[in-house]
Amino acid sequence: MRYERRGRGEGRERGGFGRGFPPKPVEIGKEYDVEIQETSRRGEGITRIKGLVTFVPNTKPGDHVRIKITRISRRFAEAEVVGEAEAGAEVEAEEAEAEEEETEEGEAE
Repeated sequence: MRYERRGRGEGRERGGFGRGFPPKPVEIGKEYDVEIQETSRRGEGITRIKGLVTFVPNTKPGDHVRIKITRISRRFAEAEVVGEAEAGAEVEAEEAEAEEEETEEGEAE
């Protein structure tokens, strides 16, 4: 009986859990109007942009701020405050997110 030796990664689709990370809904340098929802263990504000956790230093829950993305990791993003959020901009952002979710659900079917 003869066995073939397989190289690394041959014979399997993916290593680990078999799940990759989806494309990120944010881009470095882009600005977003957000509401800080909670505080992290390190004391930074936390908001979610289309489900992606984003850490924002020097903020607290309830703050409405305009942020700029400074770093994107596999599971989260980091941002800095660039000013106050515009009135009504958050409503527009939430409506855009809802429309995108509906489109994604329609494509999945």
